[in-house]
Amino acid sequence: MYELIESGLKVERQKPLPLIYKEVKLDAGYRVDLLVEDCIIIEVKAVDDLSDIHLAQILTYLKLSKCKLGLLVNFNVKLLKHGIKRVIL
Repeated sequence: MYELIESGLKVERQKPLPLIYKEVKLDAGYRVDLLVEDCIIIEVKAVDDLSDIHLAQILTYLKLSKCKLGLLVNFNVKLLKHGIKRVIL
């Protein structure tokens, strides 16, 4: 996050993501780990393997936020490039 801010990007951490149903805003408890420039969602994990539930989580966040690009980042890998999954809606 520090590097993103230092490069001049707008970054919000633990951004609440409301669920809107028929013009009613519901607080469903969704929180995006990092929202960059209001258009990229970054979900941070430290797990053995990224699973379908992690993919479902970021897809839900993308749909609710109207963002098109997300990154799943797993820090529990030997090389970080092997722990990054790009998700496009």
